[in-house]
Amino acid sequence: MRHKVAGYKLGRPSDQRTALRRSLVTELIDHGRIQTTEAKCKAIRDQAEKLVTIAKGGLVEDKAQQVHARRLVAAQVDGGVDTVRKLFQDIAPRYTTRKGGYTRISKLGPRKGDNAPMAIIEWV
Repeated sequence: MRHKVAGYKLGRPSDQRTALRRSLVTELIDHGRIQTTEAKCKAIRDQAEKLVTIAKGGLVEDKAQQVHARRLVAAQVDGGVDTVRKLFQDIAPRYTTRKGGYTRISKLGPRKGDNAPMAIIEWV
């Protein structure tokens, strides 16, 4: 029984699953929207929203908190300095008054090759 087991397995071993989530969240930050399967969208939604919350906490005047927040985010994304900078300078300031729900998942039709349900995840 899988009682209280959180997360999506996505049919991959744990190291591949971690790498997939990391790369998808990085692409979402870089491009603002990505098109992928519904399961992958739902799997990265929580992680993306947590990163925005951390980035909002790093928008304070205290330099130590800013550095700490940037290091926490940098540990979870692949893009390096540019991706972290974009999250802190472009994305997080948009949501300073919003308490949550930073992403939107819009369902598309099934994929032509294997009939997988497709969706777009984007920032609100």
